[in-house]
Amino acid sequence: MTDQKITPCLWFDFNAEEAVDHYLSIFPNSRVISTTRYGDFAPERNGAVMTILFEVDGQRLLALNGGPQFKFTPALSLIVNCDDQAEIDTLWDKLAEGGSHQQCGWLTDKFGVSWQIVPRTLPDFLSGRDAQQTDRFMRAVMTMKKLDIAQLQQAFAPN
Repeated sequence: MTDQKITPCLWFDFNAEEAVDHYLSIFPNSRVISTTRYGDFAPERNGAVMTILFEVDGQRLLALNGGPQFKFTPALSLIVNCDDQAEIDTLWDKLAEGGSHQQCGWLTDKFGVSWQIVPRTLPDFLSGRDAQQTDRFMRAVMTMKKLDIAQLQQAFAPN
C-alpha cells in the first residue's frame, strides 16, 4: 500500500516495457511493483503486458500499453528536482538520449515524455522578494537548455 494518493498514468504505444526498463536504469531506488496482462477481452493482445506499476525514486507511475491513439505533449511534464549540477548533468544526458533538448531545463525523451530537470533550489530563486533578482534569474533560465546552477546563482546574486 502506498501513501501516494495520485498516480500518473503514462500511455505508451505498446512500448511500456522498454520505457519502464529505461527509467529504472536511470533512477536509483526504482522498481517494478506489479504488471498486468491483457486477457480474452482483447484477443489480439491476449497475454501481452497491459500495465506496469513502477516506482521511480519513490514516485509511483503507471505505464499503460494503450496503442497509438494518444501521444505525449509538453503540456504535462515530469519535474526532477536535482541536488547538484552533477545530478542535473547525468539525468539530462540519460533522459535526452534519443530524444531532444528543449529550453529552460526541459527535454523530451525517446518515448515522447517531457521532463524538467531542475535544481531543487528553483522555488527559492523564483520566490525571492527582490523582483530584479528574480527577473535576472528568469532571463538567465530563458537562455539555457540544460540549467547551470552556478550561472543561475550568479544571475540571482544581488548587484
